[in-house]
Amino acid sequence: QVQLVESGGGLVQAGGSLRLSCAASGRTFSVMGWFRQAPGKEREFVVAISWSGGSTYYRDSVKGRFTISRDKSKNTVYLQMNSLKAEDTAVYYCAAGAFWAGPGVEFSDEYDYWGQGTQVTVSS
Repeated sequence: QVQLVESGGGLVQAGGSLRLSCAASGRTFSVMGWFRQAPGKEREFVVAISWSGGSTYYRDSVKGRFTISRDKSKNTVYLQMNSLKAEDTAVYYCAAGAFWAGPGVEFSDEYDYWGQGTQVTVSS
């Protein structure tokens, strides 16, 4: 049974940092990514990483502030979020898929499995 379990969300002041984790079990994937959904808004892509080669693809608004990484030994992907802004407030979802599609990884259809989500709240 495939599971993606996120952790690390919470409340932080603007300018602060958080690190999210997503532990995958049941199989390995070619791509893992993070999406987020703010209240009243559609879910949007944040960042993704190629499991084998480590290629990454970021949403423009988080470049330079967020960093995705993976630990193959733990089958876990991390999202280090620095210089957080109020507009980063959202539920963050981990996602995993079978193919690295380059820029196409920003589309949710590329992912087969999703975590339950973890709340990130940035106070201004």
